[in-house]
Amino acid sequence: MLEFKNVTKKYSDGTTAVKDLNLKVDTGEFVCFIGPSGCGKTTTMKMVNRLIDITEGSILVDDKDIKEQDAVELRRSMGYVIQQIGLMPHMTIKENIVLVGTLLQWPKERKDERARELLKLVNMPEDYLDKYPHELSGGQQQRIGVLRALAVNPPLILMDEPFGALDPITRDSLQEEFKKLQKELNKTIIFVTHDMDEALKLADRVVIMRDGEIVQADTPENIVRHPANEFVEEFLGKDRLIQGRPDVTTVEQIMEGFPVTVTTKTTLKSAISTMRDKHVDSLLVVDSDNVLKGYIDIEAINLNYKKANNVDDVMETEVFSVLGDSLLRDTVHKILRRGAKYVPVVDEGNHLAGIVTRATLANLVYDTIWGDGMELEDTAAAGE
Repeated sequence: MLEFKNVTKKYSDGTTAVKDLNLKVDTGEFVCFIGPSGCGKTTTMKMVNRLIDITEGSILVDDKDIKEQDAVELRRSMGYVIQQIGLMPHMTIKENIVLVGTLLQWPKERKDERARELLKLVNMPEDYLDKYPHELSGGQQQRIGVLRALAVNPPLILMDEPFGALDPITRDSLQEEFKKLQKELNKTIIFVTHDMDEALKLADRVVIMRDGEIVQADTPENIVRHPANEFVEEFLGKDRLIQGRPDVTTVEQIMEGFPVTVTTKTTLKSAISTMRDKHVDSLLVVDSDNVLKGYIDIEAINLNYKKANNVDDVMETEVFSVLGDSLLRDTVHKILRRGAKYVPVVDEGNHLAGIVTRATLANLVYDTIWGDGMELEDTAAAGE
């Protein structure tokens, strides 16, 4: 799909930003470039759509040398998303989404249909098409920026720190949403970031650069388990949980398989009985097919006991959950950032599979630091 062959970029002042870079990116692969400031990651990405010219070597897209293609047509054939979003303030959301289609002289019907189709991908109401950028939140605007990059159905999308300016919670949400979208649409992504957690979460392959050269290019798991050198170790950060327990990498490896639940239509009286019997102060709510619908806690019941009958009437439907194959490291950060007591684990169909609690994570941390606890018991026994 995309290939860098001995690519070098030298500037007129003698600075070499990229040195003899070689890399192949497969169709449908999500590749994150990361490294310290000035390492050449953004320059590498901008050479792909010729925003920066190559000094030596060649870049091939579907076996075609980009230097032999018209630069404007090349850019229109690729998606491009930047941190600043770059929505046109005087254009409606629909006009922003299909901007490239307008440049390609698509008929109105085609543009309207494509805009509606894309908005559905990110679960935004159709009436947003007539709004203007200033009427949307930062996260919503960034979603539109992503949709605009998808509008002409490009096989390759370039993304330059697209979520960097967002608050942590919105950023988490957009990362989850975009990764799911990328899998569904099978797009090839070149993604530049300075955030190692983001790279490890999103990428199929992480490319770590330093001084214009690739230091290591591998899967997130292999990079964390087998860093190429001391620079990679330092860049990863020695405090990462996964470094202490390379055998534990995903949520499903530590989740508890039978969280306490109630079904929709359960009465509040019955929910209270379940809480008392199970010694918990909140319950996950599922339907008859075990699809996660929400949660209810003792506070919500207390506030609504006299004016509601069923858990459906008072449950909170906005539930932060993770997939079983989510990286454990990323889930730890989210739990701590949100101050959550637990996180439900679901499958692709949102069926409840398990739960990760703070207590589970605490036990893992203890095991990481002190092993299985036998050393402590042996020491205590020796003291006696």
